[in-house]
Amino acid sequence: MPVMVQALVPVFALIVLGHLFRRWAFPSVEFWPQAERFTYYVLFPAMLVFKLGQARLPASVYGETALLIGSMLVAMTLALVIVQLVWRWSGAVFSSVYQGAIRFNSYVGLAAGGMLLGDDGLSVTAIAVAVMVPLLNLLCILMFSVVASEGPARVGPVLRAIASNPLIIGSVLGVTWSFFEIGFHPLLAGTLEPLSNLALPMGLMTVGAGLQLKALRGGSVPFVVSSVLKLLVFPLMAAGLAFLLGLDGTLVQVAVLLATLPTATSAYILARQLGGDAPLMAGIISGQTLLAMVSIPLMLSILW
Repeated sequence: MPVMVQALVPVFALIVLGHLFRRWAFPSVEFWPQAERFTYYVLFPAMLVFKLGQARLPASVYGETALLIGSMLVAMTLALVIVQLVWRWSGAVFSSVYQGAIRFNSYVGLAAGGMLLGDDGLSVTAIAVAVMVPLLNLLCILMFSVVASEGPARVGPVLRAIASNPLIIGSVLGVTWSFFEIGFHPLLAGTLEPLSNLALPMGLMTVGAGLQLKALRGGSVPFVVSSVLKLLVFPLMAAGLAFLLGLDGTLVQVAVLLATLPTATSAYILARQLGGDAPLMAGIISGQTLLAMVSIPLMLSILW
């Protein structure tokens, strides 16, 4: 437990630091949205190519990752359908509960995976992220089309966004680089390595800069249900499915870690675009990020 806390404290310290810098308008109010874009489109793809490109993972890892991640998403979707049958929220509210309970913050996941499990753990985390991101987006679009959208959901733009997602592109390039054992020329490595080193701290600070703490006023039942499912139930579900599938090792640790992460900031954008409850979504994102400072070390100490 002390080692785990020691590894996770810097993760959340950087999130808090980013939030404070944003509140203090340092270096400026306009800096943080641009820093998030730079991190998303440049730093994280560079890190994924560099880290995954050096990884030498057995081929079985890819199939096992897809099997476990797919099982987790299907199981949580079924659980959320049951929850909706009990609470009977409006489509807009349920869409935010759904996203809050099933999506995850990839910045925090990659940072925590690297700090807790080393480069091999970071590589497996990146593969899991590459599997989860398109599946989650497709599930969320399908859910919106069923419960929240006033008209037919536009799947085409979402599919294009998935195909052009920098995290997915970086992961695919990195896996290809590793599979063919291309290696990195010293000049290329000398360029990618400092960008890679900058990705995680900058990514975590942009997470903190994006928190909307005012959205937490007047906490609601949907927020509580979504947070309990995401931060407590989902990691237990991930561990149980891994046991049933006969999986163990780093992959299971990564799956449990991703399951216990707070929901993704991109969920707010999707809620605004497709008719969800955007204010509730903002509260879920910010509240879960704060609660995760306690729940992640707690759940990992129990399940790892």
